[in-house]
Amino acid sequence: MRRWGVTRSLTGVAAGLALALACGEKESAPLFEKVPVTRTTIVVSASAAGVIEPVRTVDVKSKASGEIIELHIETGAGVRAGQLLAVVDPRQPRNNLSQAEADLEVARAQLEITKTKFDRATTLFKSRTITESEYEDARLSYVSANAQVVRAQIDLEIARDQMDDTRIVASVDGVVIAKNVELGTVISSPTRDVGGGTVLFTMANLDTVQIRTMVDETDIGNVRPGLTATITVDAYPTRSFSGRVLKIEPQATVEQNVTLFPALVRIANPGHALMPGMNAEVEIHIGGREDVLAVPYASLRTARDVASAAGVLGLDAAAVEANLAAARKPGVADSARAPGDSTAKASPAERRGGRGARGGGSFIVFLLRDGRPTPAMIRTGLTDLDYMEVLDGLAEGDTVVVLPSASLVASQQRLQERIQRMTGGGIPGMQQQGSQTTPPRRQP
Repeated sequence: MRRWGVTRSLTGVAAGLALALACGEKESAPLFEKVPVTRTTIVVSASAAGVIEPVRTVDVKSKASGEIIELHIETGAGVRAGQLLAVVDPRQPRNNLSQAEADLEVARAQLEITKTKFDRATTLFKSRTITESEYEDARLSYVSANAQVVRAQIDLEIARDQMDDTRIVASVDGVVIAKNVELGTVISSPTRDVGGGTVLFTMANLDTVQIRTMVDETDIGNVRPGLTATITVDAYPTRSFSGRVLKIEPQATVEQNVTLFPALVRIANPGHALMPGMNAEVEIHIGGREDVLAVPYASLRTARDVASAAGVLGLDAAAVEANLAAARKPGVADSARAPGDSTAKASPAERRGGRGARGGGSFIVFLLRDGRPTPAMIRTGLTDLDYMEVLDGLAEGDTVVVLPSASLVASQQRLQERIQRMTGGGIPGMQQQGSQTTPPRRQP
C-alpha cells in the first residue's frame, strides 16, 4: 500500500542542528511538533487506476446496401430510440417494391380465374359430365394460384421491409460516440456481406458508466461487490464521483511482476460529465470507523527506534527502555516497524498503491506531561496512513509529539558525532571562549 500519511519531511531539522552545533549554541530549536489527541473518522480504502468506459455500446449497421444520401446526426449528439440517423439510396428497393405490388395483383387475378374454373368443374363433376381426372386438374390449378398469391404477399412484405431499411434509425436511447461514414459512402449490408457489413455509428448510454480497474492482490481479499468507491478524474480535479463495486473478475493478470484482479465499478453519470476514455483514480472504501480516538500516524514509534527518539528529546534511553518494559502488557507484541521509519521495508500493499490498513498492534508514543516528553505504550486499531486509531493507552486531550523519522534522527546523530570528531567539539578555524565562538587572531 502506498503511504499517504502525514510523515513530516524534516530535512531542514538536520540543517538546523548542524547550524546550532556550528554556532556553539547550547540549545537548538525544538525537533518535534505538539499534536493533541482528538477524535476523527478513519476510512480505509484500496486505491487503483482505470479508464471510464460505457456499460454497453451498440454498433449501428444498415440492412440495406448502397450509397449514403442523408446524414442527420453527428458525434456527441444524444438520440432517442426510433430517431432517424441516416438514409441509404432507396431507388433499387423502391423498384423492387413496385414490382412486388404488381406481382401480387397478377396473382390475385389468376386466383379469381382458377377459382371460377374450379367451381364449374365441381358442378360438372357432380353431374358426371367431366371425368375425375379433369376435376383434379381444375382443383390443382386453384390450389397453385392460391399459393402464388401467398408468395406474392410475402415478396411484397420483404420489399416493404427493404424499403424501410433504407431509413436507418436508432435502436436504443444513447449518445453517438463514433461516426464512421460520410455522405456518399457506399455501405454493405451485414445480411449479405460475409465480412459483417459496415458499422455506421457506435452508440452508448452514458447515464451510467463503469471503470474496469485493477486491484492489487493484497487488497482484493477486502474488496467485495456493493462497496462504495470514490472516483476522481483529471478533467475535474476538484470534484469527486461516487460509485459502487459491481463485481470482481476471477482471473488475475500480472503486470511487471505484480498480480492484479480486474474489478468493475459502476458510476451514475446523469450529466454525462464522465466520458469514455477518461483516466480515473478509484478508492474503494473497504472499512472505516467514525468518531474514534486517533493520533497522527507519524507519531508512532517501535522498540527498535525508541532509543534514538529518546536521544533527540534529551531523555535517558536506558530509563525510557526500563519504563516501557514495566508498562508493556504481557502477550502484546510490538509492531515490527515504526510508521515514520523510512528505512524500514514497506509492505507489498504500501509499495503498490493502496490507502490504509488494518494496523492493529502495539506502538510507542511520547506524551507531553508537565511540559516534558514521556514514553507511553498504546494499543492501536485501524489506520488510513494519516491517523491511527487508539484503542488503549491515551485519552482525549493528551498531547503527543511528532518526531522526525528514525532514519533522520540517526543521520542527525551521525552528523553530530562527525563534527565532534573533526573539531573536538568545535568547527575548524574557530576557537571556543566560554559560551562565545570567535575566529582566531591573525599573527603579525
